[in-house]
Amino acid sequence: MSILIKDYLIYLELERRLSKNTIYSYKNDLEYFINYLKNLNINNIKEIQLHHLENFIVNITKINRRNNIILSSATIRRYISSLKGYFNYLILKEKIKINPADMLTAPKSNIKIPSSLLVEEIEKIISSVDINKKYYYRDKAILSLLYSSGLRVSELINISLINLFLEDNLIKVIGKGNKERIIPISDNAIIAIQEYLNILRPAISKNSLSSGYLFLNKSGKKLSRMSIWNIVNINSMRAGINKKVTPHIFRHSFATHLLEGGANLIAVQKMLGHSDITTTQIYTHIDKTYLKEIHKQYHPHG
Repeated sequence: MSILIKDYLIYLELERRLSKNTIYSYKNDLEYFINYLKNLNINNIKEIQLHHLENFIVNITKINRRNNIILSSATIRRYISSLKGYFNYLILKEKIKINPADMLTAPKSNIKIPSSLLVEEIEKIISSVDINKKYYYRDKAILSLLYSSGLRVSELINISLINLFLEDNLIKVIGKGNKERIIPISDNAIIAIQEYLNILRPAISKNSLSSGYLFLNKSGKKLSRMSIWNIVNINSMRAGINKKVTPHIFRHSFATHLLEGGANLIAVQKMLGHSDITTTQIYTHIDKTYLKEIHKQYHPHG
């Protein structure tokens, strides 16, 4: 069974092109499951039935409660997703004929509405970048682009110069699953990027190290994820924002403000790079909250 799991993980990496973090999570889940089966003296994949899977889910919940850790419904759903995907793979490879996980049900998710910032707060953060600092133009460009595009940090740090189409107000990024997408960006972001390209980047670029990446560190190498977090954190504190501000909140704010302005949900889905529109629909909860507030404030019977 362990060999089959290794084959499955290779399949996820090479054919499904899932991220390393996702594959690592599946690996841990499935190894935990195999150890559970060993305690039941089950060594053949064909012996596994639905009640084994159900008991496994109950078991991990009990173990974590015993350790004063409450598993979230999202974590339990991930375990179930790991199992279903694995058994579907075994059917694909004709190792089994029936998926015992087909009837395994996940707990309903408690919708967690992402935090976002006000437009004024975003503007305060961007304008708080210290003009006297060496990396002023880079940091301002990063913050402007985060808000203008809704990029994930991993997408931002991997932007190449060849994927900038500033004359057309567009950039191309490589998202999850190695999928490319084109995103429109604002004039403010374009101005900030052009200033960075003209004034700072030539001074810190080192051809042998820079590899054509847009945003560079002091050594001329691609910026790290932590560097982006630090840039957001430092300038949020300078702006006096009394909230926990992360790069991902810029992404949430991007989506929220688009929907509040009347943007089409499918258009926002395309810009965010969500493969499933249900992922984007979480922002409609924010939109409805906003609409209720407007109604309450301005309607005569509000």
